[in-house]
Amino acid sequence: MEENIKRKTIWLDPKKVQDRPVYFTCKRIFDIIASSLGLILLSPLFLVLSILIKCDGSHGKVFYTQERVGCNGDIFKMYKFRSMIPNADQKLAELKKFNEVDGAMFKMKDDPRVTRVGRFIRKYSLDELPQLVNVLIGEMSLVGPRPPLPKEVAEYTEYDRQRLLVKPGCTGLWQVTGRNNVGFDDMVYLDIVYIMNSGFWFDLKIICKTVQIMVVPNAAY
Repeated sequence: MEENIKRKTIWLDPKKVQDRPVYFTCKRIFDIIASSLGLILLSPLFLVLSILIKCDGSHGKVFYTQERVGCNGDIFKMYKFRSMIPNADQKLAELKKFNEVDGAMFKMKDDPRVTRVGRFIRKYSLDELPQLVNVLIGEMSLVGPRPPLPKEVAEYTEYDRQRLLVKPGCTGLWQVTGRNNVGFDDMVYLDIVYIMNSGFWFDLKIICKTVQIMVVPNAAY
């Protein structure tokens, strides 16, 4: 069930959003330091997860790459630990009718494509950890709107496209608000609210909340 979020129409001024050199410079420096430390400190966990995924019986690669849309529509490859069977993308069409959210997004709680190990790493958001590489090279930030698929963006309205005014993030306001219990329109609204109120302390608050959710999961699946 989707959370009851009271939405209102918010139109952002692109110039005001992007013309914040001090904030974005500080954010980039923080992203570089945090992602570098994260990759170093979490390397033992990366090794353990790699072994588990490789031995899960699905005979696929450890890492999964997918084209996503970043700031101002730039396309990049996003990295994740593989949580689905190797041919998951080819099976999506036949599962579309089971989509549990409206709008340009697909979510299915009991998705049959997800592996046994995949369900565990998704629950604790461990599948997202390789995106620290995307953060380090500057394609993503630690905090920001989740990067959508090109085919999702093709269905966006001008209002929805406001999500693309800033660099996408590994976590964001909608993830710590309700994640998969939040529908597409609510996700867009929360991302726009984040962009409108973004700042160093707001980002830090979302990061702290994300760590808490990784320990005590919310509606991730």
